[in-house]
Amino acid sequence: MTATDLSTDPSEILRRHFGHAQFRHGQQAIIEHVLSGQHAMVVMPTGMGKSLCYQIPALVIAHAAASAQHAQAGTARQSPSSASAVARPLTLVLSPLIALMQDQVDSLQRRNINATFINSSLDKQQRESRYQAVAEGQHDLLFVTPERFRKADFCDVIARRDVKLLAIDEAHCVSQWGHDFRPDYTRMAEIRQRLNHPTTIALTATATAECRQDIYRQLEIPSDQIKLFHHGIDRPNLTLDVTPVFDESEKLEQLNELLSAPLPDSGSLIVYFSLIKTLQRFSDHLLQQRVAHVCYHGDVPRNQRRAIQQSFLGGECDLVLATNAFGMGIDKDNIRMVIHAETPGSVESYYQEIGRAGRDGQPSRCVWLYDQNDLMTQMQFIDWANPDAAFYTRLYQLVAEHTDQCDAFGLEWVSSQLQKRSRHDHRIQTAISILDRYGVIAGPRAPECFQILASLPAELQNDELLNQKKLRAQQRLYAMVQLAAETEDRKEFLNRYFAEPDDSAF
Repeated sequence: MTATDLSTDPSEILRRHFGHAQFRHGQQAIIEHVLSGQHAMVVMPTGMGKSLCYQIPALVIAHAAASAQHAQAGTARQSPSSASAVARPLTLVLSPLIALMQDQVDSLQRRNINATFINSSLDKQQRESRYQAVAEGQHDLLFVTPERFRKADFCDVIARRDVKLLAIDEAHCVSQWGHDFRPDYTRMAEIRQRLNHPTTIALTATATAECRQDIYRQLEIPSDQIKLFHHGIDRPNLTLDVTPVFDESEKLEQLNELLSAPLPDSGSLIVYFSLIKTLQRFSDHLLQQRVAHVCYHGDVPRNQRRAIQQSFLGGECDLVLATNAFGMGIDKDNIRMVIHAETPGSVESYYQEIGRAGRDGQPSRCVWLYDQNDLMTQMQFIDWANPDAAFYTRLYQLVAEHTDQCDAFGLEWVSSQLQKRSRHDHRIQTAISILDRYGVIAGPRAPECFQILASLPAELQNDELLNQKKLRAQQRLYAMVQLAAETEDRKEFLNRYFAEPDDSAF
């Protein structure tokens, strides 16, 4: 990049790199606030341009530093590359999903923006190469998951850069009440301290007032020192319909009717499921009806999932049956309909998923096929996602006292020792994952998960705390029941759900 490319004007960067003549409502105020060195909490509807609120400040910061280096190099009659890499600023983006950060970085690189990511999808050689590049100051934006800070080699690398801006994407994950609980996100204060307390911007489409307050607490930023930019959750172009059904056969009838109706401008359609086995049954039915579609879920190999996603984005297939593994980071303008064939577990999840529809601002429809029997599935998910203290203790003691048997017979044997009541009880997967994220064990898979590194943390031995988390999940599911029963405007219900206590509409 030449010196003439290094504009520090946000509007010029918006035009040159992103091809937009002007900012959307609210973006410029957020960008100016962050560039003034002040913290921000951004709540903005899905697809309304949250990412630009940190990407443009990142480029302003990088361009200003590079321009100063060019000037210094010219004065000293030396190459700009000889300037200290340590002094070059970096914007660090904490992102929850590997696939999401891959898409974000690919998009930025297509715009000639110097961004990269480091995550577990890289092999050792690739990871070390990127570590070296980051340490040498070769990137302006770096995307990682918060779990990366558990790696000593990464911490050594990041200590060599001056992190001026910390962006926390999908910031609801920070809160223990957020709908995607991640223990490493609760280490935000520690991470910010390690980075020397950089300017911080937290961004999400789905954070209730209570969730936002918990985010501030986890960041250790007083609420009067982080400005809330709340742009509501309303998407005027979306129509929200709830169709009560009584069994799966009626769901199939309704789905047939929805799919037979022509979509405007040959748009695309997503049908969401909670269970892979239900998705597969519906897929078999559609194949019998000769309805072309693709399926996306966690049992599909990673490379195949990537190919499915790309074919959907490229318009090669217009109908995808998916679990919630599909969608985050999907930037496709003409999704005309989102159907929930099974009930989501929370209003937050529902809103995230319908947010993929109508990103071009054109009328789009969201249909929820509401079967009360689906609530039992979600209650079971809540049970599986919330082992009690006794379960964590039994698992820890079993692994610590019978390491050889665990190594020899694997997780199936461990499960049989702990879960005699039901072979379909999936608490073991949750508990292993949580122990890994807390650093109690060496990894999430065998044999690493049988290597004890630390004692059980107090949080996992406190039933009161664990029960509070479970209760919150149950309350979020009950809110879905209330949403289904809403006889007035469902958008107003969503506004009330996500609003501040003293504000009822945006």
